[in-house]
Amino acid sequence: MHFFELLVAMLLATIILQFGAHRLGLPPAVALLVGGILLAFLPGLPVVTLNPELVLVIFLPPLLMDGARSIAIHSLHRNMIGVLSLAVGAVVFTTVVVALVVRLLMPSLPWAACAALGAIVAPPDAISARALLQRVSLPRRLAILLEGESLFNDASGLVLFRFAVAAGVTGAFSASGAVGSFFILAIGGMVVGILVSTAWVLLVRRLEDEYLMIAASVLAPWVAYLLAEAFHVSGVIATVTAGLICGWYQHVIFSPAVRMRGTSFWAVMIFLLEATVFMLIGSSLRGIIERVGGFEVVFENMAVPILVVLAALTAARFAWIFGSTGIVQVLRAAGLTRYEPMGIGSMTVLGWAGMRGVVTLAVALSVPADFPGRDFMLVMAFAVILGTVLLQGMTLGPLIRFANLDEATSDHPRLSLAQAQTLMAQAQASRIEALLDSAGCPGAHPQLLARYQKHSAVSATNCGREPSHDEWHYSKSHLILEAVAAGRRSLLSLHRAGDIDEHVLRTLERDLDVEELSTLSNRS
Repeated sequence: MHFFELLVAMLLATIILQFGAHRLGLPPAVALLVGGILLAFLPGLPVVTLNPELVLVIFLPPLLMDGARSIAIHSLHRNMIGVLSLAVGAVVFTTVVVALVVRLLMPSLPWAACAALGAIVAPPDAISARALLQRVSLPRRLAILLEGESLFNDASGLVLFRFAVAAGVTGAFSASGAVGSFFILAIGGMVVGILVSTAWVLLVRRLEDEYLMIAASVLAPWVAYLLAEAFHVSGVIATVTAGLICGWYQHVIFSPAVRMRGTSFWAVMIFLLEATVFMLIGSSLRGIIERVGGFEVVFENMAVPILVVLAALTAARFAWIFGSTGIVQVLRAAGLTRYEPMGIGSMTVLGWAGMRGVVTLAVALSVPADFPGRDFMLVMAFAVILGTVLLQGMTLGPLIRFANLDEATSDHPRLSLAQAQTLMAQAQASRIEALLDSAGCPGAHPQLLARYQKHSAVSATNCGREPSHDEWHYSKSHLILEAVAAGRRSLLSLHRAGDIDEHVLRTLERDLDVEELSTLSNRS
C-alpha cells in the first residue's frame, strides 16, 4: 500500500508539474526532473532505487516502438547515412574522447573503466529526444536526423559498454571481435523484429475485436525486445525494426475505429511513461548521493571532472558533426556524392540537441558492484543527465529561433498537404462518378457527385492556402464509404511512392477516419 500511495503521489505530481511547465513556458522534461529531485529529499520518503534491467525493459520498448511507427520512412531512407553517422560514428567517437579525458583526469582508473564511462554517457537518449522534438519546430531533415539517431544509437552504446565491462573483468579486448559482434547483434535484432512484426500483421488481420487489436499492438514492442534479448541479440534494433514495419502496415490493416482509439490510448500511455521516466531519474539522486558519501564528497572530489566531461561530451559531438559535414562538402565538390551538407545553423542545433536520459542512468546502475570507479560512474551519469536536460533543454528552443533555420528543399516531399488533399478529392469524385454511371448502383444521388466535384474544385483553387476542411453531411452512406475508400487508396498510393510524408498521411487519414465513422454512425 505504501508503494502504491507513493506511485499515485508521483502521478499527481506529474500532472501538477506538467501544468506548471506549460504555464511557465518551460520544457516539461526540466520541470519533471527538478520535481523528482525535490521529491527525493522530502523528509519521510524512502530512497528510490532503480533496477536497471527492469527500467530498460519497461520504458524503452514502447517508446522506441512509438517513435519508429511515426517516423517518416522515406525521409529516414534518404538520410540514413547521416543517421548512421550520428548513431554509430558519433557514439564511438564520443566514447573515445570521454575515455581519453577521464584517463587524463584520473590516471589510476583503468582504461576499461574509462571506456565504459564513455559508452554510458555517449548516446543521447531516445526518450529525451522525443520530449524535445514534440515541442520544437525543426526543418524536416534535422528532425529526421535526431529521431533516427535516437532510435539506433542506444544499440551501439550498449554494445560498447558491454565490451568495455567485459574487458575490465577479463582483461582482454578485441576490436575485430567487437565489430563482428556488433553486426551479429544488429542483424539478429533485425531478424527478430521482422519475425515479430510479420506475426503481428498476420494476427491483427485475423482479429475481429478492436480491443484485441489494440492489445496486440501494445504487446508487440515488449515481445520484440524480450525475444531478441532472449536470443542475445539487440533488443533495441528488434523493437525499432518491428516498429517500422508495424507503422507501415497499420494504415492498411486497422479500421478507423481501431486507429483512432489506439492512437488515443498510445498517446496517454506514452505521456505517462515519459513523465514517469524523468520523475524516477530525479528521485534516484538521493540514493546516488548517499552512496558516495554526500554532496560534500561530490563537490570536493568530482566537481571538476564532471564539468570537464560535460565540456568534452559537447565538444566531441560538435567536432563530429562539423567534421563529417566538412568531409561531405569536400566529396560533393569533387563530384563523389550528391549528399547535401547542412548549414551552420542546422549543425549548431544538431550539436546542441544531445540530451541524455534514462538509458544513461540505467546502464550506469548495471555496472558490476566491484567494477573500478563504479560510484564515480553513477555520479557522472546523473550529472550528465542533469546538465544536458537543464542546460540544453532550457536553451534549445531559443537557439532554434535564433538560428533561423531554413528547410532544405531536397528534403521536402513532392506534394504538400493541400496538393495531396486535392488529389484525394479528385479520386473520391472519380469513384462517385463511376458508381453513378454504373447500372448496378441503387439509389443514385447526383447531388452527391456535385458535392464531391465542388470539394475537388475548391481544393484545387485554394491549393497552397491551406483551406479548412468542410464538414459535409451526405445522405447516401454507401456512396460516401466508397468515396472514403477511394480517397484512402489515393493517400496510400502517394505515401508508398514517397510523394507525401507521414504528417500529411496521418492528417488526411484522420479526416477520412472521422468521415467514415460519422457516416457509419448516421447509417445505424
